Amino acid sequence: MNQVVEKRQNGWSSLLQHEDWWAVWLGAVVIISVSAGFLSKPTLPGRWGQDGANLLSAIPAEIFAGILLTGFISLLLFAVSVSFCGKKELSKFLLAFPLIFSIGIVAELLGNYSPLRHYGLNNVIWALVLGLLISNTISVPAFVKSAARTELYIKTGLVLLGASILFNRMLALGALGLGVAWLVTPIVLIFMYWFSQKYLKMQDQRGLAITIASATSVCGVSAAIASGTAANAKKEEISLAVSVTLIFTVIMMVAMPVVIRLAGINDMVGGAWLGGTIDSTGAVVAAATMLSEQAVEVASVIKMIQNILIGIIAFVIAIVWIRIEEKGDGTSKKEKVSPLEIWTRLPKFILGFVLASLVFSFVLPAAVVASVSAPINGFRDFFFTLAFVSIGLETNFKGLVSLIKGGSPVTLYIVGQTANLVLTLVAAYIFFGGNIFPLPY
Repeated sequence: MNQVVEKRQNGWSSLLQHEDWWAVWLGAVVIISVSAGFLSKPTLPGRWGQDGANLLSAIPAEIFAGILLTGFISLLLFAVSVSFCGKKELSKFLLAFPLIFSIGIVAELLGNYSPLRHYGLNNVIWALVLGLLISNTISVPAFVKSAARTELYIKTGLVLLGASILFNRMLALGALGLGVAWLVTPIVLIFMYWFSQKYLKMQDQRGLAITIASATSVCGVSAAIASGTAANAKKEEISLAVSVTLIFTVIMMVAMPVVIRLAGINDMVGGAWLGGTIDSTGAVVAAATMLSEQAVEVASVIKMIQNILIGIIAFVIAIVWIRIEEKGDGTSKKEKVSPLEIWTRLPKFILGFVLASLVFSFVLPAAVVASVSAPINGFRDFFFTLAFVSIGLETNFKGLVSLIKGGSPVTLYIVGQTANLVLTLVAAYIFFGGNIFPLPY
């Protein structure tokens, strides 16, 4: 996704003319509307394919109106943003969004097929697959691209994600969870970027390198989008990082529980290992479910603690990348980057993510947080679905192949994930083995 560098503007007009700010405003509208009781959980296809549930049970006739209402609400939200950011695009957006929404509903339907969902083939993966099939088999009409607004959907979803990344979650496992989630992550991130520049010679693909490194070390797709945006990575580079991450996430989700059982690793250590390495929260829970409830609890909490780093790492990358671009080749310039330039280039949706997390962690009563979590998470997940439909529609395999350049991105992921697996397993034994630190239960 091409990051458009924001132009400095006087007054408050920039708050209504930039997509990053609109992600914050739209996220706030959803959160406030849900909290005030104006919005309920979005109506989407339900789970089917188990306990006798068939395809018709996924979309019973009585929920058609609810699905249409969900589409209208989504259309209204994003149309307001489009009208402020580029009125010329509004008519095309209104015409094309129903198609994006329809593909998203099909992805939700396929993603709720239980036998495949158990193996990680959820709505997000299907959204990407459907979009890729369309873009690589038939020509996507130009007007459809007006509604394929990947960044707007994903950034709004990331702001909503902040409502579920609660700082007080780390209290559940205290320093033990932090030891696994926060010590290994920056080590792997720095190592991968260093390896990409030193040995893979990806100097002309710095954005791609840091995007893959963030996806591997933090939490996959969300981290890839946030860090890629912060580093001004190209749309094709973020798509490639996401594709590589999704493929290996499915493999790890199925293989790691088997390895844990064969190696005789206990569930506490195994859960910590899963939570610190698998790149998707949903895949972490699915993999841990193959072990035990204890493993699920440990794995999910560690992954949530690790997810807190999304905003922090994206913020740091934004600042570092300004310096990299300011220096060019790293030797020709020595100018300092001004605070104003940092503020101008900082992805604003990160502020919404952090603010939502702080409010839900320390301001709102626990009862309120519990009551609004499901609707907010429902909109967040569906916005992610729309984002991945858009990624698929905007991605052509020929373009991705040209980015691989001898397989460097895949090599970077494999080397980095191998280091991640080894270091996280060591950390899991140190903090959850019960030999050094007392276990919480």
